[in-house]
Amino acid sequence: MPSIGLAIGVQAPDFQLPDHRGGKVRLQDLREQRAVLLVFFPFAFTEVCSSEFRALQSKVKAFEHRGVTVLGISCDSPYALAEFATREQLTLDLLSDFWPHGAVCREYGVLLDDKGFAMRGSFLVNRKGNIVWSLLNGPADERDPREYENAIARLG
Repeated sequence: MPSIGLAIGVQAPDFQLPDHRGGKVRLQDLREQRAVLLVFFPFAFTEVCSSEFRALQSKVKAFEHRGVTVLGISCDSPYALAEFATREQLTLDLLSDFWPHGAVCREYGVLLDDKGFAMRGSFLVNRKGNIVWSLLNGPADERDPREYENAIARLG
């Protein structure tokens, strides 16, 4: 059975993905300035994803104040993510791993190949590019935003 998720301490694979606003986001460009919280999720508009991102949105300003950028990543198209961001009033960047389908999700060990979507994987990447914290949940298991707060507090 393949391993799930990347180990703490490994270098986070760099990537460039389209965002829901029509731009491109590259991990290395962000992490040179700030730590980055990667939040992989199965699909926009599902009940659990909507609930998670509402809770996460309420914390984004505090995380930014602590020097952390939050990125949501799914296999949805950028157009679906744009509508999701509008409906949920999200200000954080949502990135599309639509094509090649799930390539970044696969690199991070969170793609469920048989289903074609990501499990709920979260990774905190420090400015050196190392994964310093991770959390893996199944597709139906909502993450507790306090876990993010605790991980970010340990950044220093």
